Amino acid sequence: MDPSSMVGMKEEEERPHVLVVDDSLVDRKIMEKLFTNSACKVTTAENGQKALELLGQGEDIHTNINHHVPKISLVVTDYCMPGMTGYDLLKKVKESCDIKEIPVIIVSSENVPTRIEKCLKEGAQEFILKPLKQSDVKKLRCQMQFTQPMKGRLCMGR
Repeated sequence: MDPSSMVGMKEEEERPHVLVVDDSLVDRKIMEKLFTNSACKVTTAENGQKALELLGQGEDIHTNINHHVPKISLVVTDYCMPGMTGYDLLKKVKESCDIKEIPVIIVSSENVPTRIEKCLKEGAQEFILKPLKQSDVKKLRCQMQFTQPMKGRLCMGR
């Protein structure tokens, strides 16, 4: 393998991997584009159950020994989704020994203070009102877990 392709592989591995969870295809596509613009790898899920499967926490995970679970750096989930809400997904992530260290960001179009407080108490890193903006993503990108620590990185607010 030539050295130039190794550099590309290394850069791919170092890019933070974001899991975007939203039942709205339009919102998923917008968030995917915003994170891709900030040099992130993005995987999307249309509901909480699919997100848990992608995180290696699905109900059928033990039946497939060769199941590959990607290393996720950040979960960004909508609050209001049918079936499993973003809050329910947050609780499942934080209850799991395997994935509880992954930061979870809740996004919502509804500014409900009690809901925001509840999510933050349960362990959400942030609660952001929709629409998500590039400035929000830049701030989150800077806060994400990296496989190797970055020296001299400055995180700027909005």
